[in-house]
Amino acid sequence: MALIAGPTASGKSDLAVQLALALKGDGKQAVVINADSAQVYADLQILSARPTEEEMRGVPHCLFGSWDAAQACSAADWAAAAKREIENAHLAGSVPILVGGTGMYIRTLLEGIAPIPAIDSEIRADVRALEAQALYAAVEREDPIAAKKLNAGDTQRLARALEVVRTTGKPLHQWQLEKTGGIAGSVTLAPLVLMPDRDWLYERCERRFLQMMDTGAVQEVERLLARNLPEDLPAMRAIGVPEIAGYLRGERTREEAMALGQQATRNYAKRQFTWLRHQPPEDWTRAALEDVNLRAQFEILFSK
Repeated sequence: MALIAGPTASGKSDLAVQLALALKGDGKQAVVINADSAQVYADLQILSARPTEEEMRGVPHCLFGSWDAAQACSAADWAAAAKREIENAHLAGSVPILVGGTGMYIRTLLEGIAPIPAIDSEIRADVRALEAQALYAAVEREDPIAAKKLNAGDTQRLARALEVVRTTGKPLHQWQLEKTGGIAGSVTLAPLVLMPDRDWLYERCERRFLQMMDTGAVQEVERLLARNLPEDLPAMRAIGVPEIAGYLRGERTREEAMALGQQATRNYAKRQFTWLRHQPPEDWTRAALEDVNLRAQFEILFSK
């Protein structure tokens, strides 16, 4: 199985298609499997930069637009679906090419997931109501190991850590020692981490968000808002949705929404850079897009 990971706008999806076509030229079939937490939602075609039919170039793609925005796709949900697609590909004699930038998705698929019980709804409501400073202080008291690992501004992960320890009486890191269901030991993995020049990537992120605004992103958010979905759903918190929603509600100008969306995209790319630099194993190849030689990097796939 191939894995092409990289920050947003790094060109990883196009490279995955190039790899699939190169394998086809060698007499092997391949399927591209999405590992991006925004591209799973059918309602986010434009804002997630989901590949178009033209960009897919006839290569089969799976788990792109497979979830409705009203249904949250957790890392566990995605990993279960990805396992099925990988198994189906292997049964059909095809090479699965996993592509994306959502570290939690990739980690859950490869390493498995901790068997954490369902979070108590009242605890969740109380935790989510905390202001950022109070949230971080609570995590420092109740799960100091998580507090040391997490940035004070990472409210989503801080809330998760607090919810777990308050619901189960056991901190998150202890649960994570019990992970089960990962496939890392059952597949031959050919990984590549794309690490482009930051200035080049940030300029590309800004240009792409501008293009999105001009090619239907506003209308995409209009359709989402018309559904009156809860604002805490992942699709409603995807980059671009809150920023454009504020413009549609008259809370900011189009130019302000664009600037905020561009900044959010850069911030996300920066977080991805950090994760990809430090979290994947050191022996995973890290390279700029222009330095990748497909046959050399994925030699094991061509030689089989």
